[in-house]
Amino acid sequence: MAGDPMDEYEPLNVSEFAADCRTRLALDLLSGTWAGVVLWTLQHGPLRPGEMQARIGGISHKVLTGTLRHLERDGLVTRRRYAEAPPRVEYELTGPGRGMLEPLAALGRWTERYADEVVDTRDRALSER
Repeated sequence: MAGDPMDEYEPLNVSEFAADCRTRLALDLLSGTWAGVVLWTLQHGPLRPGEMQARIGGISHKVLTGTLRHLERDGLVTRRRYAEAPPRVEYELTGPGRGMLEPLAALGRWTERYADEVVDTRDRALSER
């Protein structure tokens, strides 16, 4: 198809997504429901968990905490604890976390282009059951 956005990408060998291949790392890092949303929310600078929760909406404190722990473990965010009473904690993107913003933006562009088509197809499939 002319003008297909996939025309600009080199084809990948299927083996590049094998279970033991490092190429899957980015997919694995973003496989959780909230990881990409949390990274995107931190794009303009450090935030406290309560600020993130308010901006994101629909995420529980427990799920946000777990997501932040995973992102910190993987080196995509840093946690800064301030010695104040009460203690204050902020999270911020690291270099690799900031590097995930462009792939996330690409996913956003894909969604703008294809979301209606995907939802319509899904709805048709569900109605045919």
